[in-house]
Amino acid sequence: AIMVGNGLGAKNGILFKTAASLESAGRVEIVALDKTGTITTGEPSVVKIVGTRNVPAKFLLSMAAGLELRSEHPLARAILKEAEKDKLSYATVADFEAVPGKGLQGKVAGKVIAGGNADFIATHCTLPDDLIQAGAEMSRDGITPLYFSLAGKPAGVIGVSDVVKQTSAEAISQMKALGLQVVLLTGDNAATAKHIGAMVGLDEDHVIAGVLPAGKEAEVRRLQAAGRVAMVGDGINDAPALTRADTGIAIGAGTDVAIDAADVVLMNSRLSDVPAAIRLSRATLRNIHENLFWAFIYNIIGIPLAAGVFIPSGLTLNPMFGAAAMSLSSFCVVSNALRLNLFDLHSTKH
Repeated sequence: AIMVGNGLGAKNGILFKTAASLESAGRVEIVALDKTGTITTGEPSVVKIVGTRNVPAKFLLSMAAGLELRSEHPLARAILKEAEKDKLSYATVADFEAVPGKGLQGKVAGKVIAGGNADFIATHCTLPDDLIQAGAEMSRDGITPLYFSLAGKPAGVIGVSDVVKQTSAEAISQMKALGLQVVLLTGDNAATAKHIGAMVGLDEDHVIAGVLPAGKEAEVRRLQAAGRVAMVGDGINDAPALTRADTGIAIGAGTDVAIDAADVVLMNSRLSDVPAAIRLSRATLRNIHENLFWAFIYNIIGIPLAAGVFIPSGLTLNPMFGAAAMSLSSFCVVSNALRLNLFDLHSTKH
C-alpha cells in the first residue's frame, strides 16, 4: 500500500521522502502556511513610492536598490527590478548588515542608510505622521510598506505587493473541508497579514503576523500543543519550522534548504497539492488497515481450523485448501493495495 501510495503521489508531483512521511501526513490536524511564495506567487512588485521633500521618489528608489542589492529577500528583488525598469543607477553600499525579520542597513559616502519595517526604522529616525499614514493605507490594501532613512532622517516609504495565487483560496477551503485548522504565519505587519488572510478565507484569529524568521519554529512548537502540525513553506527562513513540524511540506519552486528540510515536496508548487497529499495519505492508511483486517481474519479463522481445534465438531482443513487460502489472502491484500491506483487524490468527494 505504501509503495502504491508513493508511486501515485509521484505521478501527481507529490514526493514523499519516506514511508513515515506518507503515513504522518494524513494524521495532521493543523496546517501552518507561510505567505510569500506559498499563498502568494513569491514575485512581488513595487506598486507605490512615497518620498519626502528632501528625497524625491526616483532618488529614494535608487537609494533603496543599492541597499537591497545584497539582500536575498523577494521584496528586495522587486525593488531592484523596478530600479532596472527605470534605468536607475545606484551606489555600492559599504558595511552592509541584514537584521533578520526587521531590515537592512549600510553606508554610502559615509552616510548611514537603512530600510525595513516601521519599528526598525524608528531606531534610526523619527517617522513623520504623513509617512506613517501612507504606510498604514498601504497595509490596509494588502501592500507591504518598506520604510527608509538616510543619515538619521526619514527618506520615504516604498509599497511592495505580492499577488495571491489563484488556487490559494480554494486550496484553503479544501483543507478546512478535511477538518483541518489552517493558520497563516508571516513576518508582515498585522494589517497586511489580515488583508491577505481575508482574501483566502482566513479570519484574523487564524493569522499570526510579525513573526521573525527564528520565531516561525517557536510558533510551530506552540501550535503542536493543540495537535499534529504540518508546516508549508518555501524559503530559507522556513527551514527550522519545516524541521520542527510533524510533517514539513516544501513548495518545489522554493529554496534547496527548504526542500532538504521538508518531508514532502510539492513539485508543481501548487497549494492545492497540500489537501491532495493529505487525502492520499489518509487513503493509504485506510488501505493499510483494510489489508491488516483481511490478513488477520484469514489467520484467525484458518489457523485454529488447521490446528484441529474444531475436529470434535467434524471441521477439518485439507492442506491443499490451506495452501489455497494462504495464496488467496496474499492475493486479496495485494489487489486491495493496487486498488489505490484508482484513487483520485484531487477529488473533493473524499
